[in-house]
Amino acid sequence: MLIQLHKTEAFQLIKFLTVKFDTMATIKIQQIKSRIGCTKTQKRTLDALGLHKTNAIVEHEDNASIMGMVNAINHLVKILD
Repeated sequence: MLIQLHKTEAFQLIKFLTVKFDTMATIKIQQIKSRIGCTKTQKRTLDALGLHKTNAIVEHEDNASIMGMVNAINHLVKILD
């Protein structure tokens, strides 16, 4: 089945799709405790998130992989609104 679109319909569809996928939800993550005394995997997770100092804040897309990392080190970080 082949769908034919007029130029204006095609442009409207492209505009809708770009707006839909450009507005990904983001979360802000703040490191609230020091990495001193943490295991290697927890330190690597902090590094992967871009958190290197206490009270540092980074912004990431809200997806399953980021939320898994946050849950692994939930005692070291908090999610800001």
